[in-house]
Amino acid sequence: MLPRRSIMFLLYTGVLAGCSVGPEYHRPEAPVLTHYAAEEALRQDGSLSAAELVSWWEAFDDPMLTHFVSLALEQNLDLAQAQARVAQARAGLGAANAALLPAADASGSAARAYQSAETPLGQVLNATPGYDRWGNAYQTDLTASWEVDVFGGLHRGRQAALADYQASRAGAVAARLAVAAQTADIYITVRGLQARLDIARKQVTTQQDLLAKVELLYAKGLAAEYQLRQTEGALAQVQASIPVLQTNLDVAMNAMDVIVGAPPGSHRSELAVPAPIPATPSLTGLGSPAELLQRRPDLIVAERRLAATNARIGEAMAGYYPHFSLSGMLGSATAIASGNLLSGGASQSSGVLGLRWRLFDFGRINAQIDLARGRDAEALAAYREAVLHATEEVENAFSALVNRGVQSTTLSAGEASLSCVNPPRCSVEEAG
Repeated sequence: MLPRRSIMFLLYTGVLAGCSVGPEYHRPEAPVLTHYAAEEALRQDGSLSAAELVSWWEAFDDPMLTHFVSLALEQNLDLAQAQARVAQARAGLGAANAALLPAADASGSAARAYQSAETPLGQVLNATPGYDRWGNAYQTDLTASWEVDVFGGLHRGRQAALADYQASRAGAVAARLAVAAQTADIYITVRGLQARLDIARKQVTTQQDLLAKVELLYAKGLAAEYQLRQTEGALAQVQASIPVLQTNLDVAMNAMDVIVGAPPGSHRSELAVPAPIPATPSLTGLGSPAELLQRRPDLIVAERRLAATNARIGEAMAGYYPHFSLSGMLGSATAIASGNLLSGGASQSSGVLGLRWRLFDFGRINAQIDLARGRDAEALAAYREAVLHATEEVENAFSALVNRGVQSTTLSAGEASLSCVNPPRCSVEEAG
């Protein structure tokens, strides 16, 4: 058995294992904007209140859009891969947690053997009075072991596994948002192309009627030939746009099938019936730029991966230090000619203090530490780059939101002007 002092020492050092080797992780400072060009304009119209993004597509109030987004969230294969990565990371975290705990094993065996009298040993034993050439052997063992994490290598491994798991969960959230956004974009594209096709076909009818009239005038000498050719050219241009629009519509419908995890053509009949383009919901509740950056799951993924690589450095540095383990065994072994395990067995037990130290393997440990530091430097650069790209995208999105609002107002005014048949009268009516 182990001396009491040795056991108490190992238990004490195990409690102190929180003081792990390797660098402690601190979230790095990232270059972000303190002021956004479009922030003040959006703040004035109340668009910077808290946002709710759980089911944002329902704000379009289009049942078909909601149906396809829900279908994509259930069946999309990219999302299935992201969820599988979460399961893998969860298993890795479970293994890292288990490495900190004692492990126990139970084993047993039973054997029955026959000793032939034709062998030299059999001939000797056969001369023994009362010898039974049939024999039984039984053995049962219960073993337990525990690696005492004195220098925190296992603790660092658990930190890395936890960060990997958190990164995988954030990645799944990012995949979910991307799939929902892509599905909505494809659906709106389909409806837009159907509307453009309808307009193009009406234009073909209009141009054909116009060409018939110009041909009639040309036949009577009331229209020049260049007018006839111009009308024919305008008709050909409109007719040529239809195949292009139809091809784009086919591509969009196939993309919808793929994003919902179905073979191309599976949902064409549902989408073939034209429907209005979903009305754009009011763009309120966007949140401030800083809040948008905090909610971005891609930044969470990059930051958690950085935390994982930082912990891997400490896990590698723990190779410099000795590894202690406690193990024990309690069992019974019996070899008898007749009877059973309980009729006359021999019990056995042992306790072992183990020491493993890679004294002559420091070159390999150095290489592992250098590898871990290199991966940490790469993760740090990737995190900073992700922050820069996220800041750029948020700034661009807010700028586009403000400028698209101005464009929409201008186009609405132009539409009202073009739809007015009698401008002076419209002006009088609007003034009234």
